[in-house]
Amino acid sequence: QVQLVESGGGLAQPGGSLRLSCAASGSIFSIVTMGWYRQAPGKQRELVATILSGGSTTYSDSVQGRFTISRDNTKNTVYLPLNALKPHDTAVSYCKIRATASNYYPATHDYWGQGAPVTVSS
Repeated sequence: QVQLVESGGGLAQPGGSLRLSCAASGSIFSIVTMGWYRQAPGKQRELVATILSGGSTTYSDSVQGRFTISRDNTKNTVYLPLNALKPHDTAVSYCKIRATASNYYPATHDYWGQGAPVTVSS
Protein backbone atom coordinates (compact mmCIF):
# COMPACT_ATOMS: atom_id res chain seq x y z
CA GLN A 1 0.00 0.00 0.00
CA VAL A 2 1.34 3.42 -1.01
CA GLN A 3 0.85 6.53 1.06
CA LEU A 4 1.57 10.13 0.13
CA VAL A 5 1.66 12.64 2.97
CA GLU A 6 1.57 16.29 1.97
CA SER A 7 2.49 19.18 4.23
CA GLY A 8 3.39 22.84 4.11
CA GLY A 9 0.20 24.30 2.76
CA GLY A 10 -1.56 27.15 4.43
CA LEU A 11 -2.10 30.87 4.24
CA ALA A 12 0.39 33.34 2.83
CA GLN A 13 0.31 36.98 1.87
CA PRO A 14 0.93 38.11 -1.70
CA GLY A 15 4.65 38.08 -2.30
CA GLY A 16 5.19 35.61 0.51
CA SER A 17 6.44 32.05 0.48
CA LEU A 18 5.45 28.56 1.46
CA ARG A 19 7.15 25.21 1.01
CA LEU A 20 5.19 22.14 0.09
CA SER A 21 6.51 18.70 0.94
CA CYS A 22 5.29 15.27 -0.02
CA ALA A 23 6.65 12.09 1.49
CA ALA A 24 5.92 8.76 -0.15
CA SER A 25 5.97 5.46 1.66
CA GLY A 26 4.71 1.93 1.30
CA SER A 27 5.04 -0.68 -1.42
CA ILE A 28 7.26 1.29 -3.75
CA PHE A 29 10.15 -0.25 -5.61
CA SER A 30 11.26 2.75 -7.62
CA ILE A 31 9.85 6.23 -8.06
CA VAL A 32 10.12 7.34 -11.66
CA THR A 33 8.66 10.82 -11.38
CA MET A 34 7.38 13.05 -8.61
CA GLY A 35 5.34 16.14 -9.13
CA TRP A 36 2.74 18.63 -8.10
CA TYR A 37 -0.59 19.55 -9.60
CA ARG A 38 -3.07 22.13 -8.43
CA GLN A 39 -6.72 22.89 -8.79
CA ALA A 40 -7.98 26.42 -8.30
CA PRO A 41 -11.60 27.18 -7.45
CA GLY A 42 -13.76 26.73 -10.51
CA LYS A 43 -10.91 25.39 -12.63
CA GLN A 44 -9.60 22.00 -13.70
CA ARG A 45 -6.53 20.41 -12.21
CA GLU A 46 -3.32 21.49 -13.90
CA LEU A 47 0.30 20.47 -13.88
CA VAL A 48 2.58 22.66 -11.77
CA ALA A 49 5.94 20.90 -11.83
CA THR A 50 7.48 17.46 -12.16
CA ILE A 51 10.91 16.03 -11.50
CA LEU A 52 12.34 12.80 -12.86
CA SER A 53 14.55 10.41 -10.94
CA GLY A 54 17.57 11.78 -12.76
CA GLY A 55 16.72 15.34 -11.76
CA SER A 56 15.18 16.70 -14.94
CA THR A 57 12.34 19.11 -14.27
CA THR A 58 9.36 20.55 -16.06
CA TYR A 59 7.21 23.51 -15.09
CA SER A 60 4.01 25.18 -16.02
CA ASP A 61 4.64 28.52 -17.69
CA SER A 62 2.59 30.19 -15.00
CA VAL A 63 4.98 29.20 -12.19
CA GLN A 64 8.35 28.94 -13.90
CA GLY A 65 10.81 31.26 -12.21
CA ARG A 66 8.86 31.34 -8.96
CA PHE A 67 8.61 27.69 -7.93
CA THR A 68 11.51 25.25 -7.87
CA ILE A 69 10.86 21.54 -7.49
CA SER A 70 13.39 19.23 -5.87
CA ARG A 71 13.49 15.73 -4.44
CA ASP A 72 15.36 13.70 -1.88
CA ASN A 73 15.53 10.18 -3.24
CA THR A 74 16.78 8.75 0.05
CA LYS A 75 13.61 9.97 1.77
CA ASN A 76 11.18 9.51 -1.13
CA THR A 77 10.22 13.12 -0.65
CA VAL A 78 9.52 15.90 -3.12
CA TYR A 79 9.60 19.59 -2.26
CA LEU A 80 8.09 22.61 -3.91
CA PRO A 81 9.04 26.01 -2.51
CA LEU A 82 6.44 28.55 -3.49
CA ASN A 83 7.92 32.02 -3.85
CA ALA A 84 6.51 35.37 -4.86
CA LEU A 85 3.04 34.04 -4.28
CA LYS A 86 0.13 35.67 -6.04
CA PRO A 87 -3.58 35.52 -5.23
CA HIS A 88 -4.17 33.41 -8.34
CA ASP A 89 -1.90 30.75 -6.82
CA THR A 90 -4.74 29.96 -4.44
CA ALA A 91 -5.55 26.31 -5.07
CA VAL A 92 -5.47 22.84 -3.64
CA SER A 93 -2.06 21.35 -4.44
CA TYR A 94 -1.82 17.63 -5.09
CA CYS A 95 1.29 15.52 -4.91
CA LYS A 96 1.63 12.77 -7.49
CA ILE A 97 4.22 10.08 -7.97
CA ARG A 98 4.71 7.60 -10.77
CA ALA A 99 6.32 4.47 -9.43
CA THR A 100 7.00 0.82 -10.08
CA ALA A 101 6.03 -1.73 -7.48
CA SER A 102 8.30 -4.61 -8.47
CA ASN A 103 11.77 -5.24 -9.81
CA TYR A 104 10.27 -7.90 -12.07
CA TYR A 105 7.44 -5.88 -13.56
CA PRO A 106 8.48 -2.43 -14.72
CA ALA A 107 5.00 -1.08 -15.41
CA THR A 108 4.28 2.15 -13.57
CA HIS A 109 1.32 3.31 -11.56
CA ASP A 110 0.30 6.80 -10.48
CA TYR A 111 -0.45 7.66 -6.88
CA TRP A 112 -2.04 10.85 -5.58
CA GLY A 113 -2.05 12.65 -2.29
CA GLN A 114 -5.15 14.05 -0.65
CA GLY A 115 -4.32 17.67 -1.41
CA ALA A 116 -2.81 20.57 0.50
CA PRO A 117 -4.74 23.85 0.37
CA VAL A 118 -2.74 26.95 -0.48
CA THR A 119 -4.40 30.29 0.10
CA VAL A 120 -2.80 33.57 -0.91
CA SER A 121 -4.59 36.59 0.45
CA SER A 122 -3.85 39.90 2.11
